[in-house]
Amino acid sequence: MNISLENIDKVSAVLTIKMEKADYADKVEKSLKDYRKKASIPGFRPGLAPLSLLKKRFGKEITAEEVNKLLGEKLYAYIKENNLNVLGEPLPNETRQQDIDFGTMDSFEFVFDLALAPEFDVTVNGDDTVDYYNITVDDKMVDDQVKMYTQRAGGYDKVDSYEEKDMLKGLLAELDETGNTKEGGIQVENAVLLPEYFKNDEQKTIFNGCKVNDVLVFNPSKAYEGRDVEISALLKISKSEVPSMTADFSFQVQEITRFKAAEINQELFDQVFGKGVVSTEEEFRSKIASVLSEQFTADSDYKFILDLKTYLMAKVGKLDYSEAILKRYMRLTNKDKDEKFVEDNFEKSLEELTWHLIKEKLAKMFDVKVEQEDLKEMAKNITKIQFAQYGMINVPEQLLENYANEMLQKKGQVDSLIYRCVDEKIAKAVKSVVKLDNKQVSVEDFNKMFA
Repeated sequence: MNISLENIDKVSAVLTIKMEKADYADKVEKSLKDYRKKASIPGFRPGLAPLSLLKKRFGKEITAEEVNKLLGEKLYAYIKENNLNVLGEPLPNETRQQDIDFGTMDSFEFVFDLALAPEFDVTVNGDDTVDYYNITVDDKMVDDQVKMYTQRAGGYDKVDSYEEKDMLKGLLAELDETGNTKEGGIQVENAVLLPEYFKNDEQKTIFNGCKVNDVLVFNPSKAYEGRDVEISALLKISKSEVPSMTADFSFQVQEITRFKAAEINQELFDQVFGKGVVSTEEEFRSKIASVLSEQFTADSDYKFILDLKTYLMAKVGKLDYSEAILKRYMRLTNKDKDEKFVEDNFEKSLEELTWHLIKEKLAKMFDVKVEQEDLKEMAKNITKIQFAQYGMINVPEQLLENYANEMLQKKGQVDSLIYRCVDEKIAKAVKSVVKLDNKQVSVEDFNKMFA
C-alpha cells in the first residue's frame, strides 16, 4: 500500500492511497470463510458451501466492505501519525478520483481532498486587557428571594370574611330568568372562585366582605368577559357551550381561605439551606446574596468568554481557509438545505471555526484537560442552578448525583458538558494571566447586553 500527500497550498492538500490486491486479499478470504460458517446456501449443508461459489456470489460486496474498512483505517491513521489538522472530513477528489469497480478491479486508487487548519499564533498575557462584568447583588434582589421563599413555604388559613386575593369554595347553581335555581340547570359542588382574577370589576365587588354561608349572585360570562377557558373550567362545560351560557349563578360560600406567607424564622432557614446552616435573618440574607453571586459568576464567565472571543479574533485577524473544500463539506452535511443556505451561513461558520481553533490553542497553552469527574461536577452544577431557579437550594447530594448520571448517559448532553467544561477551564486560566477591566453592573444592564 502506498500513501502520499501533495500540498496544494498552505490550507489544502491531496492525499492519495494506492491499494494492491495483496493489501486486502487475506481480509477478504477471512471474511468469506466467516460468512461460510453462517451462510445458508441451497444444496449445501451449513458451513460447507464452496468458497469459490461464495466468492462468485458475494465476492464483490465482501471485497468492497473490506477495502473500504481498510481504507478508513489507513486514512485516519495517516492523518493522526502525521499530525494533520484536517477540518471537516476528507472528501473524494472531484477530478482525479476514478470510478471503482470491485467486481473487475484488483488494485485501487483513492484520492482525497483535505482542508487543513491555517497556521497562526495566539498568546495571552498581562499585556492583554479584557472586560469582566461583575453583577451586583443588591438589597432588592435579596428581598425578592426572601419573599419567594416565604411565599413558597406559606400556606392557607381559613377565615370568616373575604378580602382581596382570598379563595372561595362553595356551591354554584344556575338561575332561571326569575332568579330561582333552574330545574335541570348546572350545579357545581366545591366550586373554587378567585374573584381577584375576574376581568370585570363590577362582578369583583359583589364578593367584597362576604362571609361563610352567604349566598351571592354573579354572572360568570360577565365576570370573565366571555373567556372560554376560565368559564368552561368553572362550570364544567365544553368550550363550545360557553357562548350560549349567559345566565346568572348563585354561589353559596362554604369556605374562605387566605394565603399566609411563612414567617422568617429558624424553620424557614432550615427548609431553604438545611438544618443549622444559618440561624439569624442577617445570616439568611447573607447566604441568599452569596448563592445569587455564585449563580451570577457563571453568567459573568459566559460574557467573559464572548468578550475574549471578540478580542482574540480581532488580535488574530482574518485567517485563510480552503473555502472550496469547506463549502463542499458544508453542502454534504446539510443535504436538506439549498445552496443559498451555504452562501448565507458560510462566513458565520468560518467565524465559529476560527474561534474553535483559537480555543484549541488556548487549551493546549494552558494544558486544559477534561476528566470524567469534571463532567460529573459540571452536570451537578447545572442541576443545582436549575433547581435554584425554582427556589430549591438545599438539594440532596444523592438527587444531584442521579441527575448528573442521567445526563452522562446521553451523548448530546455529554458533548455539551465537554464544551462547557472547556470554556470554564479556559476562562479560569485566561483570567489568571490577563488584566481584567472589572465593571460593576446591575442584572438589568447585564441582560441588556444580550438583547
